[in-house]
Amino acid sequence: MFTAIDHLVIVVPELEAAIRDYTAAGFTVVRGGRHNIGTHNALIAFADDSYLELIAFLNPVAEHPWYTALEKGGGIIDFCVQTDNLVDDAEAMRRAGVAMGMLTPMTRERPDGYRLSWVLSIPGPPLNGLVPFLIKDNTPRAERVPRERSHRNGVTGIRSLAIAVEDPSLTSAAYTRVLGRSAAPIQRPELDGAGVRLMIGAHAVDLIAPSSPEGRLADWIKVRGQSPYAATLAGPASARLDSTLLCHAR
Repeated sequence: MFTAIDHLVIVVPELEAAIRDYTAAGFTVVRGGRHNIGTHNALIAFADDSYLELIAFLNPVAEHPWYTALEKGGGIIDFCVQTDNLVDDAEAMRRAGVAMGMLTPMTRERPDGYRLSWVLSIPGPPLNGLVPFLIKDNTPRAERVPRERSHRNGVTGIRSLAIAVEDPSLTSAAYTRVLGRSAAPIQRPELDGAGVRLMIGAHAVDLIAPSSPEGRLADWIKVRGQSPYAATLAGPASARLDSTLLCHAR
């Protein structure tokens, strides 16, 4: 079963610039190192054990869906969940019609030389980005996620992720198959949309369809396709993040 959102993926054009901007926005940003697939990252870890991953390509990779999203503006483009049984959950998603990939080995070498290792199961089109990719650590997760978890802006975790979809019922089937419970209807008027909410541990995933053909969600889908749209972070009610510093993330 899915147990929590592990992290949100934010693709950025240039990592050092993103680190400066997110630091200026009040986050504690930790350089993560280089992956074995030609990317490097920095991480923003939270008290709820989730994190934001700022990721940049070292060289253009035109065929990668994250690079395609970067060319359209970047921002939040995918998300990962923790699972108590990756193999079983990936198979459950396949039975629900999701083209889940076979286990993909991944590594990242941190700046201090420590080599992290894990495996992923990644959904293919057309549901990639609408349903999560799954992770299982080979090295301790405590080594993958930074220990620095306090931030000047007071953010303590991820509250929800809103995903722009055309029909929430079609996408929610994959979640309910794994979670074993139905989605709850939800209105998101501030996003000009409505849909369903699924809880993954303490985190909410909202599958939101446009309320009208002219609203912000409809415009997003026209340009970016069905994809992650915005995240709501937990923290003080008085906290306000400068959107100009978030590399097109919402």
